[in-house]
Amino acid sequence: MHHTLPPRPAAPGTGHRGRRPAAAAVTAAVLAAALTAPLAAARPASASGPASPTALFTASPTASPPVFSTATPAATPAASPAKETATGRYGRARLQRDVDAIRALGATGVEAQVVTGDGRRLVATAGVADLRTGQPVPAGGYTRVSSVTKMFVATVMLQLAGEGRLSLDDTVERWLPGVVRGNGHDGRRITIRRLLQHTAGVYDAYPAFASVEDYRERRYDRFTDEQVVAEAMRHEPAFRPGEDWLYSNTGYLIISMIIKKVTGRPWHAEVRDRISRPLGLRHTRWSGTSLDVPRPRMKGYLVPGPGRAPVDVTRHFDGDAAGGLISTAPDVNRFLRALAGGRLLSPALLEEMRRTVPATAFQQVWPGARYGLGIMSRPLTCGGLYWNHGGDDYGYTARTGVTADGRRSVTLFVAGRTADGERMQAREKAAAELVDRALCGGR
Repeated sequence: MHHTLPPRPAAPGTGHRGRRPAAAAVTAAVLAAALTAPLAAARPASASGPASPTALFTASPTASPPVFSTATPAATPAASPAKETATGRYGRARLQRDVDAIRALGATGVEAQVVTGDGRRLVATAGVADLRTGQPVPAGGYTRVSSVTKMFVATVMLQLAGEGRLSLDDTVERWLPGVVRGNGHDGRRITIRRLLQHTAGVYDAYPAFASVEDYRERRYDRFTDEQVVAEAMRHEPAFRPGEDWLYSNTGYLIISMIIKKVTGRPWHAEVRDRISRPLGLRHTRWSGTSLDVPRPRMKGYLVPGPGRAPVDVTRHFDGDAAGGLISTAPDVNRFLRALAGGRLLSPALLEEMRRTVPATAFQQVWPGARYGLGIMSRPLTCGGLYWNHGGDDYGYTARTGVTADGRRSVTLFVAGRTADGERMQAREKAAAELVDRALCGGR
């Protein structure tokens, strides 16, 4: 999940081709960004807890912007409720009701796809893909999956460990000498495992837009991993490695730099050749090749404050390992089932991935959440756990889930975010209930 950091003041001056110099670019928080922790945002080292869950640009968390009244739910044929009740299974009619409930909370568009324990594929959509045209939400359309990307990146790192090309307990210093150093950061004490699990304490300097105007002016500016990491080193770490848990997008940028050092290729090329091609994920791609989301798609919208019109925030640069993939619900479901089912990692490596610690900053929103190596677990109401990673962009939300055996999975995409904190919390609750019901089979 990308996280929005508190807006930072703009720095004067610009660099090559209109971009600010490396440090200033990140400090100004005007390059490109994504919002990915659902309701709990990453905190700077000086903060005592998560930032406001509704800190979208500079909008007030207490604001109550208008509902997206211009969007009309797309008509979707429903399965027979009587048949669904008789079989006791989670069916398409129940999924449609769950999707409609999220749409009713102000989303512009919603899509959910579920693979059941007996192999059925359930699909439901609601709302519109485009507020201007009223086009219905396409099933299987593209979206920015944001921090769902972290599961892919972590899988690559675990595969490299399985091949003996690196160890999860290698230090950052071994692979990136001198890169993580300064103001208390020490790459000699930070391991790959801690970066993957967000227990490294690395300050999260991930850039963010400060306002809608900032977005419009800077959305096409690009930033590099090296720029963001260098900016992080200008701040003190959040804690000493291993002593706490704090979600850090910057940590995953360091991971991608290690992948390149080990393989000689960028992270997204390794994801493509190790995961997407073998699994036939034909619609999963690196967003760094484009500033847009391919069609068919839902557009991403944001209501930044009370009385403000929805802003189309579909187009911007976001091409890094913290959240730079674009995909579809069928592709994400296939990946989830392959990962949990042991097609991508050996049993020993999958066990390593699932060694979790409490995701302390997320507990208020997601009680019982624990974080492993690029993957999170949450309890199911029917017993046991499910595995997942969410992702949020300025205009999109992605929620996922898969049972431990890989038999059931669910992928949910929601377009349209608002600065209304109560509405976003209610939407988060509705999304969690959809995932839980789908994975529990309706029980």
